[in-house]
Amino acid sequence: MEKSRDQSTENVIYIGNKPVMNYVLAVITQINKGAKEVILKARGRAISKSVDVTETVRNRFLQNLAIADIVTGTEKIETDERTSNVSTITITLGKSE
Repeated sequence: MEKSRDQSTENVIYIGNKPVMNYVLAVITQINKGAKEVILKARGRAISKSVDVTETVRNRFLQNLAIADIVTGTEKIETDERTSNVSTITITLGKSE
């Protein structure tokens, strides 16, 4: 799998079971390290948490951060017994100058 330089995995934050503020801190850390954009990825029940992270960062910490892109989709997860569809979201945050 080839990675483009624009979308390095350093700037991707996968949202899971940790508290919202852990992910908020991760976003702020990436921006302070000089990242031009940060990508939040979540699926299933974590989607609402990714929206919470985005809004917390934008409203309370970094007001100059803008939502550059939002992509929604569906992944097929195959288990031994059946295939289930899981919703996904990718939120790209970037600095608005």
